[in-house]
Amino acid sequence: RRAPPRAAAAAVESKAAEDDAPLFVSPMSVDEKVELAKSVAEECIQESELRALYENLQHPVVYDGFEPSGRMHIAQGVMRAINVNKLTRTGCLFKFWVADWFAQLNNKMGGDLEKIRTVGRYMIEIWRAVGMDMTNVRFLWASDEINARPDEYWSRVMEIARLNNLARIQRCCTIMGRKESDDMSAAQIMYPCMQAADVFFLKANICQLGMDQRKVNMLAREYCDSRRPKIRHKPVILSHHMLMGLKEGQEKMSKSDPDSAIFMEDEAADVKRKIKKAYCPPAQAENNPILDYCKHILFEYNGSMTVPCKGGPDREYATYAELEADYVADNLHPGDLKAAVTAGINAIIEPVREHFRQPEMVKLLKKVKGFRVTR
Repeated sequence: RRAPPRAAAAAVESKAAEDDAPLFVSPMSVDEKVELAKSVAEECIQESELRALYENLQHPVVYDGFEPSGRMHIAQGVMRAINVNKLTRTGCLFKFWVADWFAQLNNKMGGDLEKIRTVGRYMIEIWRAVGMDMTNVRFLWASDEINARPDEYWSRVMEIARLNNLARIQRCCTIMGRKESDDMSAAQIMYPCMQAADVFFLKANICQLGMDQRKVNMLAREYCDSRRPKIRHKPVILSHHMLMGLKEGQEKMSKSDPDSAIFMEDEAADVKRKIKKAYCPPAQAENNPILDYCKHILFEYNGSMTVPCKGGPDREYATYAELEADYVADNLHPGDLKAAVTAGINAIIEPVREHFRQPEMVKLLKKVKGFRVTR
């Protein structure tokens, strides 16, 4: 057999070394682990099952999957790093499912698998640069893993499909950013069955995805009861908050609307422009994306926040609740808050910008920016 190219061989050796690396063992008590794990979630199903995992396992397996589908925004980049670091601090092994085949099924990057895998590499580089602790993290490419164990994977997909009717599967199609009424390809109908199968294929104890993925995570739990014999230990679901888009009425960010989100390699001037234009009604916390950034990005990343105020002393906030109370009481001007958020976001993503100034990373980013985003 011909030896693999040097770069490919090095990548194989690097992955093998990473997979064999010792895992971090958390010194936390069970109570501390449960509380920290719950802090990543807007909804936990079920807390008693989460506690049982930590009582019985040193390294519960957490799963999250992502489609390499274009540039990475701050919710994917910073929020994801924050949540991963919290869970790995409890001793969890975090398995990232790089869902290249899923992106192809969902027609991302025009269904071009080579482009999809390029975007996947770009996303992993961002997480490394922004401070994700990789000690207990493993990146698994869906196409590689499925091709290595096809019988195990496809038999599970077929069983999930057989045990559910079409209407139940279509209700899950919102996980792909689709509506139930959308005209979908047969490939996209397969997607929820495959995603539910991923949980068991990866031997995941915890599904840690966004609230927008809740339906398919519940499908995985329902499958545990519907198959024979039943699967006794259902996956715990930790569903994280979906960060708002920057424009009025946007429940979440959109890659197809660049001004609705901060991207991880946005220049400082881009961040300033987007935050300045963002919806931020005075004295109102509800549906306020700037406060949403404060709560889920800045306080989670830094632990506190300082707001320099024009014509007055700087305001120091130890908790988000203090900042929100001041803002709702109209003691904090939107302009001052936006300036502080701009500075805070720029400080967080500056290491990413620096990383992508390296020659190889410049080439990678140029490729990704040149791809046409499709849906």
